[in-house]
Amino acid sequence: MNQISSELQRFQRLRLLLKACIDGGGDVSTGGALHGLLLKSKLAASTYLGNHLVLLYSRCGQTPLARRVFEEIPHPNVFSYNAILAAYTRSSQARSAGELFSRIPRPDLVSFNTLLAAYAADGDAAEALRLFRRMRALGVGADGFTLSSVVSSLRGVGSAAAATTPGIANLHAFVLTAGFAAFASVSNALIGGYSRAGLLREAERVFSELGTSGDGVSWNCMIMGYGLHGDGPRALALFREMARGGHAVDMFTQASVLTAFTAARDLAGGAQFHAQLIKTACERNPHVGSGLVDLYAKGGRTVDAEKVFDEVPEPDLVLWNTMISGYSLNEDFFEAALRCFREMQRKGLCPDDGSFVCAASACSNLSSPSQGRQLHALALKLDLPRNRVSVSNALIAMYSKSGELEDAGRVFRRMPERNAVSFNSMIAGCAQHGRGEDGLALFGEMVAGGEEPTGVTFVSVLSACAHTGKVAEGWGYFNSMKGKFKIERGEEHYSCMVDLLGRAGRLEEAQKLIETMPFSLGKAGWAALLGACRTHDNVGLGEKAAQALVQLEPSNASPYVVLASMYAGAGRWEEAAGVRRMMRDRAVRKSPGCSWIELKKRIHVFVADDASHPRTEEIRRFLAVLLGKIKNAGYVPDTRRWAPAMGGDDTREAELRLSYHSEKLAVALGLLSTEDGAPILVVKNLRICGDCHSAIKLIASMTGRRITVRDAHRFHHFREGECSCGDYW
Repeated sequence: MNQISSELQRFQRLRLLLKACIDGGGDVSTGGALHGLLLKSKLAASTYLGNHLVLLYSRCGQTPLARRVFEEIPHPNVFSYNAILAAYTRSSQARSAGELFSRIPRPDLVSFNTLLAAYAADGDAAEALRLFRRMRALGVGADGFTLSSVVSSLRGVGSAAAATTPGIANLHAFVLTAGFAAFASVSNALIGGYSRAGLLREAERVFSELGTSGDGVSWNCMIMGYGLHGDGPRALALFREMARGGHAVDMFTQASVLTAFTAARDLAGGAQFHAQLIKTACERNPHVGSGLVDLYAKGGRTVDAEKVFDEVPEPDLVLWNTMISGYSLNEDFFEAALRCFREMQRKGLCPDDGSFVCAASACSNLSSPSQGRQLHALALKLDLPRNRVSVSNALIAMYSKSGELEDAGRVFRRMPERNAVSFNSMIAGCAQHGRGEDGLALFGEMVAGGEEPTGVTFVSVLSACAHTGKVAEGWGYFNSMKGKFKIERGEEHYSCMVDLLGRAGRLEEAQKLIETMPFSLGKAGWAALLGACRTHDNVGLGEKAAQALVQLEPSNASPYVVLASMYAGAGRWEEAAGVRRMMRDRAVRKSPGCSWIELKKRIHVFVADDASHPRTEEIRRFLAVLLGKIKNAGYVPDTRRWAPAMGGDDTREAELRLSYHSEKLAVALGLLSTEDGAPILVVKNLRICGDCHSAIKLIASMTGRRITVRDAHRFHHFREGECSCGDYW
């Protein structure tokens, strides 16, 4: 009897200590010690204590440990299953949660709600709606949490959401008939859902019907709705009405207003609101600071974003991530993004999935394989407990943009879970590297596996067709969007088709598509058409494309430069000179072409005719020898667009200028600084010129090297005298 009493006392002590660890915010070190003590003790395995351990580990983000404990519970009950379901939901593992849910003998309302929350967090509307229909068929009652999760899952579905069955309108009808309209959480989800679906009037109607039952979140959701529709002034007006009405205005409300100005791209309005925040010192709050940093960074004022960041006395992880992301948006601050990432760790903050996604974006823009691999190694070392899928997706994009498509493929194939973004990133990578066939095969694998393609998927697919000249296949995918997949075609999809037709030389067909499309062509489409006109020497249509681009972006030098080059190539020197005069008169400056190469973890940057590198003389001597050798192999410098514009037939001077293009200088340094057979990666901020393309093909053949050049549009893999683009770029 005494032995039983002693065991009960030990059991109670362990239970209370574990509960204290859980209630204290998740003390995993003490909890782990108690777990070890329990294993060493002679206490019989207990479902009750096992549930407490699962709950502890799940709340501490230790999902693998939580699952291990769960599997060791001799007779798991519904609470056991719900605890591990919650762990998967917190760590954004919706697929694992779904697989576990199917094993629950008798799931209760909490089980269904937890899985719905996982699908909502993953944005998987199809699975959430399917589960909701199953709940109704089984007679499982719904509550406010159920409906909030189902409505929230519709995020990102777009304007078609209202037309789906049972789309947001049908869900709203169910909310009204089932008597859940008075639940603020449900109405808040409806406001957000209607806003994301492009139905702002319906969102306003739900908001107004809430009346006094609405809370601060309701106001924030409506303010965010105006932001999504680019209406910063109305967001600010609602904020002021909220303050006048005596509603509590907190940091989340202020951040919502800033998000509205950011979405509306209203930098002036956002700056005025910033001035109001300064009066109350609210801008020093990390949450508000994140909104301000995002506003200025996305508005192109990175230095101002930096100042805001520096004024926050104790930046939290979200603010650090926002600053890293802000740096990665501006090409002049890519290296600053990685420095910020390292500084964050020195300050004692542990990176999360958002940190790695932002840092990987900076590595992608720098095309720095060594830094990218270090980042990947750190992600593996930390074993991030949360959204591993988003980190893997970022790594795929990073490796692809760093010229390491094989490494990107390895990350993709090793992912235990993939989503549409995973496939989109991999398909886009294949397209950029000239492996369109592989990209299209991946799309087939995606559809066959039941993954729903998105509008972004088709941008990648159509790009793959464009880069490989597959016109018929491109039309097939374009037409299937609306017919088979019920996806509305956007301006970017038409731009891809214009690019596809233009690259294939079918310029009349591209012009006809532009004239019949349901909206005006944007910058990307006109730029693609202008590039095609240059490739296929169609000056007339090129003039039209250049004029359209100048109207859309008067300060962009690209259309002027391309048009002048086309005139020069056609021997129309007076018109070429006229375009250059127009640039001078309008104070339009061309961005200087620059190329860089990473050698032994150091970046070497070159511009055209660069003489600043310490090894300039050695590079130029080596390059002169190389160019002499490839001339003997048939290389003829393309001086058509240079000599007459320089005041005569000085082809020698034109050849010298071509010789010192930045990409040639970077390739020469790479050949000088690496061992025979080592691959070389060069990055250029503009499109590679035709002369450099021809020269590097022959240099790769003569030296037996694999030379990769990433330009502003794609990767060129030069090997054995051939390029992966098939001279089709």
